[in-house]
Amino acid sequence: MITIYDLAKKTGFSSTTVSKALNNYPDVSKKTRQAILDTATEMGYLPNAHAQSLSTKKSWTIGVMFSEDNQIGMKHPFFSAVIESFRKHAEKEGYDLILASRNLRNRGSSYLEHFLYRGVDGIVVICSDPNDPQVQEMIDASIPIVVIDMSNRNCSVVFSDNLSGGALAINYLYSLGHTKIAHISGEPSIYAGQVRIQGYSDAMKKLELPILEGYLVNGGMFSIEEGAKAMDKLLDLKEPPTAIFVAGDHMAIGAMEVAKKRGYNIPDDISIIGYDDIEMASYVTPKLTTIKQDTDSIGIRATQLLMKQIIQKKKIITEEIIPVELIERESCKRLKKK
Repeated sequence: MITIYDLAKKTGFSSTTVSKALNNYPDVSKKTRQAILDTATEMGYLPNAHAQSLSTKKSWTIGVMFSEDNQIGMKHPFFSAVIESFRKHAEKEGYDLILASRNLRNRGSSYLEHFLYRGVDGIVVICSDPNDPQVQEMIDASIPIVVIDMSNRNCSVVFSDNLSGGALAINYLYSLGHTKIAHISGEPSIYAGQVRIQGYSDAMKKLELPILEGYLVNGGMFSIEEGAKAMDKLLDLKEPPTAIFVAGDHMAIGAMEVAKKRGYNIPDDISIIGYDDIEMASYVTPKLTTIKQDTDSIGIRATQLLMKQIIQKKKIITEEIIPVELIERESCKRLKKK
């Protein structure tokens, strides 16, 4: 069976250009398109049903890409909840989802090439890495796209208000009398980690609270294990904090386990607030106070934006910031006066 990669090799054009020509994308010149179509006819290329009718009809499929080089991916409750919300609302519009395999890169094919070949009507990207070239390639293409959990000025993006979330956590701890507040951050190269650090720093500055040496610890890729390691560093300080804002619930759970093993009572000795409001947060002991991300609203808004682009047949550049909410449970307490 002749593939677009065979056509690319024969014509000398990239497989992306071949896909675009076969799908009648406007950013391919008439001369190039005709050369590719002539070669396709000559070689007996048979396009799939979706691609064959893409210029006149919908395929009723949406491509889903997870940027998983950051090792988070679908296993994280936040991302799985967002994509479940997106799936549920996309299906109400009559769409099926096609999840791109992580092995595409090993086969020498880009995500964009894969989605163009499959004839999807649009793409949703779940991504925290603003420097991922595969994501940028899809943003630069003419296909409808929505990016979740990343800021970008060249496409439709939907993300939580991480800046306000950081401030919400610090203001809450301050209202309980805490001034020695540390932060276990997510990886700063990840969008969410970066902005939550900024939210923490801005709020501390606004309250005129010093960030003491060692109070900002990189918790890495939001795992329980890395949260535990970060907590050890904070508790080893000569002057440990009385409260900690942790950039993810998994890390916060790891931090709580370490604190308890080292003889600290939560929240009597130290207050801990997380971020995400994953299901596990309400089952640990003590139940975790956290900043809730509205995963359902993120999925709904992403669906609406993508549907609008598909219907209008043009990309929309917009930024949708979804509010976050403080969920009070048992892991924070008013600081005892000495």
